[in-house]
Amino acid sequence: MSTAHDKPPRGSFGPQQRSGPAVASARLTTNGSISWTAAILAGGQARRLGGIDKSALVVGTSSILERQLSLLRGLTPHILIVASDRSPVRTGEIRVVADRIAGAGALGGLYTALMDAPTEQVLVIGCDMPFLDAPFLTYLMERGRDADAAVPRDARGRHPLCASYARRIAGHLHDCIMAGNLRVGDALLDLAVRELGPDELAPFNRDGRLLLNINTPDDYARARA
Repeated sequence: MSTAHDKPPRGSFGPQQRSGPAVASARLTTNGSISWTAAILAGGQARRLGGIDKSALVVGTSSILERQLSLLRGLTPHILIVASDRSPVRTGEIRVVADRIAGAGALGGLYTALMDAPTEQVLVIGCDMPFLDAPFLTYLMERGRDADAAVPRDARGRHPLCASYARRIAGHLHDCIMAGNLRVGDALLDLAVRELGPDELAPFNRDGRLLLNINTPDDYARARA
C-alpha cells in the first residue's frame, strides 16, 4: 500500500527540479561514464495471453527474461525487476522489488523503478520485449542524459516502457498516480521528453522487430518466426 513515505521529497528530486542536469549526482563508472540502472517491469496481467507470465515466454532458445538479463549484465551492474506481489517472477541473483503502489499499472511500476534505483538515470523496459540489443540501449541512455525522459517512437507510436527516465521525476509520477491518472503517456505530457523518431531508430531497427512487445498470440508468433 502507499504511505506518506512513498512519495519522494520535492527538495530532492521532485518535479520542480526538472530543469537541472539529469545526471548531476549519478554514480560514475571507472572509465568516467555515467552509471545507470536497468529496471525490468514484470507486473503486467497479460490478459490477452491468458494471464501467463510473459517474461517466461521462450523466443529462440531462452525465455525473454533470460535474454534481457544476459543483455543487461553486459551494460550495467545495477539491475532490478519490478513485479506485483502476485508475480511468478523469480531470479536468484537479481533484486526483485514489489510495486510500491498496488493497482497503479505500468505507471506504478515505473514509479517503483525510479524510487528503488541507486542511480539518477534509469532504463525501464517491459518484460515482453525480446529483441532489444546493446547498441540501441546504449544509444538510448546517452540520448536521455539531460532530459526527463528519452522515448523511442516508431510507426506504432511511442514506447514509454522502453525508455530512459531521470529519477527526479518520481514525485511527478506519484502525483499522477494519486490523482488517478495512470496512463504513462499522459504522465509524460508535462515533462521534458526527448523523442527518438523512426529515422533515428532506423540504424538499430533494420528488421522492424527492435521494439516488438508481445501482447497477443499473433505477437508471439511473429517473435518466434
